[in-house]
Amino acid sequence: MADDYLGRKMEEYRARQAAGPRPQRPAATLRRLLLRNRSYRGYDPHFLVRRDQLLRIIGVNTLLPSAMNRQVLRFRPVLADEAPLILPHIRLGGALPELHLPMAGTEPNAFIVVCATIPEDRYVDIDLGISVQSMLLQATEIGLNGIVIGAFDRAAVREALALELEPLLLVAVGRGAERIELVPAHAGESLAYYRRDGIHYVPKLQLEELLLGNREAETARAQAAESPEVPVTHPVRHE
Repeated sequence: MADDYLGRKMEEYRARQAAGPRPQRPAATLRRLLLRNRSYRGYDPHFLVRRDQLLRIIGVNTLLPSAMNRQVLRFRPVLADEAPLILPHIRLGGALPELHLPMAGTEPNAFIVVCATIPEDRYVDIDLGISVQSMLLQATEIGLNGIVIGAFDRAAVREALALELEPLLLVAVGRGAERIELVPAHAGESLAYYRRDGIHYVPKLQLEELLLGNREAETARAQAAESPEVPVTHPVRHE
């Protein structure tokens, strides 16, 4: 028995050596995470987010910078059993009101409610931005998707969840069920997201448009202001 066992293990080892090294998964670089971290408004209803996944996402806040290191943000995980308490009070896709997003059957089934222990001010808002972006990047790293929701009824959500603090933002989490692509945007063009043939397009300004003192960009902006808007027709897929 022992000889057979050792023989089998040796054969398995030799087979692995002959097959060569296992292919390595692409490194989760910041750029890859940023490209994959899109705002999803529709989710796979068959996938349920687990509590440990939400806690892992919330856990990044123990590593983040905070204005004056006050660390005033607090978080309430919400799973599928409580999600119906929140869904009637959120609004998604403000630029596409005719779609009434999220579409029936694609609603998120998990949320992170972000509150603060002090009244909201500019420094709390700075912390909010750092926090929600970092949580979404963590969600992306573990194969999930999400969206930050600011358009919701704060009083209704607070009452529904019996929160002792006022909710400032919601982060919906799930497995995205949409195709989202970035398209380059330039001076004078519309930055409103739109949908075409079932694809959600998000215009993004290019680097030259973001730099102050860029004479070429300033010239382009002036020319665009004098000419009619030209729609973007060549989308760039995100990774």
